[in-house]
Amino acid sequence: MLDLFPLVVLFPLLGFLHNALLRNKVPHRFAGIVATFAVFLSFLVTLVSFYQFRPMERTAPHIIHVFSWIHVGNFQADIGYQVDQLSLYMTLIITGIGTLIHLYSMGYMKGDHGYNRFFAYLNLFIFSMLNLVLSDNLVLTFLGWEGVGLCSYLLIGFEFEKSSAAAAGMKAFILNRIGDVGFILGTGFLFWIVGSVRYADLQASIPGLPGFINYANLIALFFFIAAMGKSAQVPLYVWLPDAMAGPTPVSALIHAATMVTAGIFLIARLNFVFLIAPDTSFFIACIGAFTALFAATIGVLQNDIKKILAYSTVSQLGFMFLAMGVGSYVAGLFHLMTHAFFKALLFLGAGSVIHALHHEQNIRKMGGLFSKIKITSWTFLVGTVAIAGLPPFSGFFSKDLILEKAYVYPVYGPILWTFGVVAAFFTAFYMFRLVFVVFFGKDNTQTHGKTIHESPGTMTFPLIVLAIGAVVTGFLQTPHFFLNIHKLESYFEPVLKYGKELAVVHQATVKGTELGSQVEMGLALFSVCVALIGILFSYLLFQWKKSEILEEHTGFRKILFHKYYIDEIYDFIIVKPFLFFANGIGYFFDRVIIDRFFVTFGFSLAWFGGALRRFQTGFVGDYALYIVLGSFCIILYLLAKGV
Repeated sequence: MLDLFPLVVLFPLLGFLHNALLRNKVPHRFAGIVATFAVFLSFLVTLVSFYQFRPMERTAPHIIHVFSWIHVGNFQADIGYQVDQLSLYMTLIITGIGTLIHLYSMGYMKGDHGYNRFFAYLNLFIFSMLNLVLSDNLVLTFLGWEGVGLCSYLLIGFEFEKSSAAAAGMKAFILNRIGDVGFILGTGFLFWIVGSVRYADLQASIPGLPGFINYANLIALFFFIAAMGKSAQVPLYVWLPDAMAGPTPVSALIHAATMVTAGIFLIARLNFVFLIAPDTSFFIACIGAFTALFAATIGVLQNDIKKILAYSTVSQLGFMFLAMGVGSYVAGLFHLMTHAFFKALLFLGAGSVIHALHHEQNIRKMGGLFSKIKITSWTFLVGTVAIAGLPPFSGFFSKDLILEKAYVYPVYGPILWTFGVVAAFFTAFYMFRLVFVVFFGKDNTQTHGKTIHESPGTMTFPLIVLAIGAVVTGFLQTPHFFLNIHKLESYFEPVLKYGKELAVVHQATVKGTELGSQVEMGLALFSVCVALIGILFSYLLFQWKKSEILEEHTGFRKILFHKYYIDEIYDFIIVKPFLFFANGIGYFFDRVIIDRFFVTFGFSLAWFGGALRRFQTGFVGDYALYIVLGSFCIILYLLAKGV
């Protein structure tokens, strides 16, 4: 089955082609089944390949060369896939959770006039993401990287009749292109120094290039800029909350299983570069910690159920980057997986609430839903507890591991840890604010005579499966004081081994002190207490005191409510000056130079044509006169020449 692994990529491509080419000919339900089944087949092939690969024993990747692609001089990039612990891990998440989101979409998108087009886009998204994570070289990874960028544009702007959706799609597309510049520069530098873009060649060649260490921080920084765009880190995060303009399953797919995790994956794939770049790694840790706290504070006062979850995604991605920055790649990838489960659950749960309330997203117009949509309520509560970091749910284990690694990081570790703990407090606060207001608060629903009912089975079944995942996946890596399980650490060892050895050779290892079991337990208890205090505050304000959810605020709360006015600042500093400059350039070159040139040229041709037209009168007498005049001129010429 390993040699048939390209089928994993092929199935979603076939699903896309089927639904795109026959979108006006096949029934909606059939298109949804084809799309879902295509991703499910990929999941099954991955699952079988996973067991055949024996990831806990095997140390070398399995390379599959499909066909030659680009070969110019010394530059070569092929269509080839690298099957190893990291790519299998990502593929299982993408296809597994992707299948559930496809199944959910069959119920959620029922009746939509763009149903077949939507599923074609979803399959194309999965196809692009699989190329990104399975590629054996940077160029094919970049192809997948751009593919998910294109698909996000298509899916976020799916309802392009709405100007807000079209603008959000364009915003995501442009901001991701800014980050992509870093990817291109990083790839170019690596090829210039190493002479190859294949991961296996890079990994094998870099240890023999003593001068490489001088460029490591710069190359790592370029790739991190790419990751900042794709994974929505400060200052390139502003596209992600606006991505809520797309249908809710799109939000779940982008925020949980695919696109936003690409930055984390890229750092993990290039760990042998990042691990010998301590300055860039520290910068990554700082950006991650700041993003985690910054986005969490914004989430506190938002009233749109999807935007609250969007800011929580930005914040949780900040936690992952914090882990990668302090060198704990296992913790970052662990949180990537647990987050994929509970964030997909929360987004799909939010979609179920929106579906029940007939497309209402404002939490001020919700309340008292717990008894009316019980499956959605219970599963949403599971996701909330997981993201709040309460034991024994998965978010507790992954977030606690990140905070622990940040605490022992030798460069400002306690400060990074403090940022993380405060962010965890706000996370617990705003997520339970959401739960108390939507499910337990006063009934403010305005259904205009329509009944509130639970979602159909195609929507609730994925919620139940994801809820189970949000509970149990944390047990793959537990602290010393609780079961002492380190499955993921052993699992990723072959992928990270070369990078760690290289860091030791170049004396770039930044290793924190080992924590004793009691200190580790003390840190975990502290973070749990902080989360509980956040929940308690939320309960007192929104359940006990029944505080009103305001549409507008004053003072600092107003700044928070308006998201620190970052969009307005970008608009004032970058967008408007750029448009002014572009319009000025457009006016000068387009109207003053190009328009005048072509208008003048056109008039000249018209005048010349008009003059020639006088010779084409259609009268025989005129033509006879021209013949006589011509003959006379020829005779004069011959006489003058003396012939």
